[in-house]
Amino acid sequence: MQVNDPSVPEPSKPAADSEASVDHATHEVPAPTAVETIPHDLASAEPDIDKADSLDLDAIERDLNDVQTALERLNDGNYWTDEITGEPIADDVLAAHPTARTATPTLG
Repeated sequence: MQVNDPSVPEPSKPAADSEASVDHATHEVPAPTAVETIPHDLASAEPDIDKADSLDLDAIERDLNDVQTALERLNDGNYWTDEITGEPIADDVLAAHPTARTATPTLG
């Protein structure tokens, strides 16, 4: 049977991720790290107006239309088929260009 001697400090144990480590000799909790002191209030962050003005909304709309067309083609079962030649579109082409409608993605 082992008796705890109060004059001997406890061996330190690894701290769990959710707990702050404690110096068992002094019973002090260390100061938070820089990451822990960063405020998490994103609602107060100012939007970058210059960046918002540079968005190409027409390009975003074209991309959205391409995705919708690709989803329709997938639903119809012809996603893997070239719209012009009727030949299969290679998997590597579709992996690189998921909205491709032809075997040569620059054509559609």
